[in-house]
Amino acid sequence: MSAPTRPSLRDLRSLTQARIALGAHGAGLPTAAALAFGLDHARAREAVWTPLDTEAIREALTAQGLESVEVRSNVTDRAEYLRRPDRGRMMNPECEAALDGAGCDLAIVIADGLSATAVALNAVPMATALAERANRAGWRLAPVVVATQARVALGDPVGARLKARAVAVLIGERPGLSASDSLGCYITFAPEPGLPDSRRNCISNIRQDGLSIEAAAEQMEALLRAMFVQNVSGVGLRRDEAVLPAPGAA
Repeated sequence: MSAPTRPSLRDLRSLTQARIALGAHGAGLPTAAALAFGLDHARAREAVWTPLDTEAIREALTAQGLESVEVRSNVTDRAEYLRRPDRGRMMNPECEAALDGAGCDLAIVIADGLSATAVALNAVPMATALAERANRAGWRLAPVVVATQARVALGDPVGARLKARAVAVLIGERPGLSASDSLGCYITFAPEPGLPDSRRNCISNIRQDGLSIEAAAEQMEALLRAMFVQNVSGVGLRRDEAVLPAPGAA
């Protein structure tokens, strides 16, 4: 009986978007691989530098029956955003009046982050799926907050201002050269300014060729249910197999 044939790197190329088995022409890449690299690099730059179309996002949210408000961070422009992450974590004081602190169970924040592409493609469907699950659970929802020039931690002052039990920040992730459209979700229980990242739980790679919207929504709901029972998020959240899906579960 002959031994099974081991797959080659070329056989594995169909299973990943990573750059493997590109080939070589002398010391250089084949023309097709070099052109593909240039295209993906341009897509990554476009994702970072393109302004988020907040009007389109808010119109799409309205079409889904979701109210929204718009805020911005304490950053003046995109160049400063990239140089000063600290200012992207702080809300501009002029925006505080737009947030009603009546209290809610969940605040959803759509933030541009480092990929307007990811937000344009995935944020409204993700917010809609999460809002539907929240409504079925009987959780009170605040209007969706659309934030520009925003870092993850901007969700802390937003959530505190809204007096939210938890905040879910849907944000464009840093683009790589194999994916420029990846959305992340960072969930924090009892948000308040100055919290460390260890107080957050993250679900990443939400996109067409990654984690699906429905699978991500299921994981977010499970995390929120566990947070509301344990009154904690981040590294202190205990994993209960009856409540939380296994890491990487679809």
